[in-house]
Order: sequence, then structure tokens, then C-alpha cells
Amino acid sequence: MKKLAVVALGGNALLRDNEKGTIEEQEIHTAETLENLIFLINAGYDLIVTHGNGPQVGNILMRNDAGEQVYGITQMPLDICVADTQGGIGYMIERIFRNILNKYGIQKNVITIVGMVEVDPEDKAFENPTKRIGMYYSEEQAQVLTKEKGWIFKLSKKGDKGWRRVVPSPVPKSIFNLNVIRDLARQGNIVITCGGGGIPVYFDENKEVRTIDAVIDKDLASAVLATGADANEFYILTDVSFIYKDFGLTTQEKLEFLDYNDTVKYLEVGTFAEGSMAPKIKAALEFIKNGGDKSIITEASKLEDKSYGSKITMNYDM
Repeated sequence: MKKLAVVALGGNALLRDNEKGTIEEQEIHTAETLENLIFLINAGYDLIVTHGNGPQVGNILMRNDAGEQVYGITQMPLDICVADTQGGIGYMIERIFRNILNKYGIQKNVITIVGMVEVDPEDKAFENPTKRIGMYYSEEQAQVLTKEKGWIFKLSKKGDKGWRRVVPSPVPKSIFNLNVIRDLARQGNIVITCGGGGIPVYFDENKEVRTIDAVIDKDLASAVLATGADANEFYILTDVSFIYKDFGLTTQEKLEFLDYNDTVKYLEVGTFAEGSMAPKIKAALEFIKNGGDKSIITEASKLEDKSYGSKITMNYDM
């Protein structure tokens, strides 16, 4: 049987911080990233692809805010905004991937699944929402919206831009339609799903699916997906080729081969930055802990290099 890989595309796979975020810019970066996945296909891997949506869903939320303030257009809830970005980004990836496969003479279906992810409504994250979303408001505007909508606001990190809505980021429990996703991938189809960490939902006392205002970490949701789909390998594509100990400091050191226990120790002592690499490390470890063969964190263009990326396994037997 072919190996199954779950590949999580980082934000830089779609756009860059110094760009406007036009669809033309996003298409260029998406094509550059997907070109590198041809290596995995030629190496005999079945693929499930996930992606981020932070800037895109942020733009939708700001359009929501502006539309309500200027034209009185009713805002759509957060779960609908996440679903919108899943569909839009998934369509873009699917279309471009089909063209790249055609370029290389590869016959494969590419399928986008807009998916829900179960979370626990009692997750401790709901006690302390921290994920900033949408536009900035004045203190007076934030107070009005808190009264009208029940939103929670926090001052911008530097305090100079105003107040911004915050929502919880709960731990993902399970992926909806997991068997369908796995079976499609194992049949040789490329499946795009779990965009932006998936749409967070929960089951009520009547087993009905209910929505909840939250966002899910994309890499952690991808790890849950990879485990549930019985993937062999889990790739997190980011903007650096390797994991580094003490990144940016004079003690910086490249870490190419890591085992589970050593990586946990590095994480516990704060070796990895909490706002950037630490969440990716946690997702990679989650996959290994639950039986995955190997987690790889690297930059997309390095995939074809035989020495690519930092690899985390249960032990050093590579």
C-alpha cells in the first residue's frame, strides 16, 4: 500500500505579509507551493492537503464590520466566515493543483471538502479567549458591541491600535467525515480539507450539531486528521527549512533529527517561540504520540532535497 501523507500548508503558501493579498498574488504563491508536492506524488504518496485561512477570514470579518456600519448589512457569524474561506481557498488550490497535475501528465482527481471539526464547549479555552480577529475599534465602539452582541474585546498588543474582538481557540477532538476523507485519499484522490483548522462545532444534549464562536489551530487540527486517517507521515510546511533551537539568538542551532522525548524537553524549557514554532512542534508531537511514523517541518521548496526539513520520530531509528 502507498504511504499516506497529510500536508499542512502554512500561511506563506498563499500570501506574504508585505503584500496586499490580491487573488493574483495568492494564485502565484499557491502554484509555487503545489509544484513542490509533485515530488511526493512521484514518490508514491497519497495526499491529504490542509491550509490556513487567517488573513482571508480576517478580511471577511472586516468586510462584515464595514458593511454593517456603513450599509446596515447583517453580519454573518464566524462559522459561516470560516466556511466561506474553506470553500474559496479550497477551490483555488484545487483548480491550480489540477493545472499542475496536467502539466506533469499526472491523472488524479482533486476534491475539496468543506469540513467541520468537533470541539468541547467546556474546553478551558472558552474561559480565556485569546485569538484576535476582525478589525480594530475604539473603546466606546467595543463597549457598544459587547453590550449588543456579547463580544469580548482586548486592547491591541501594543495598545496603540485600539480594541479587537477575541475568540477562544479550543483543542480539536475529531474530524467530521473522516472515513470519507481517508477512503478518497486511499483511492488515489488528492483531498483538500480542514481549511483554517475546520469549522468548530459541538454536539448538544440531543446530539444535534451546534455552532460556536471559536477558531481552531490549523496544524493541531491537521494532526488530529492525520492520526484519524491513519496517515504515515505529517508535513507542516512553513517559511523555514529546519527547526532551530533558540532561533534568532547567538545560541541558535539547527535541529535536523529529533526524537519524541527530546523534543518534549525542548518544548518544556521554552526552546521554541510560543507565537510561531511552538504550536507546530506541539502538532507534530501529537501525531507521533498517537502512532504516526514521522512528522516533518520544512519549507515547501526543500521537499525534493533528500536532506530536507526537521524530522521528529518516536526514536532515532530513521
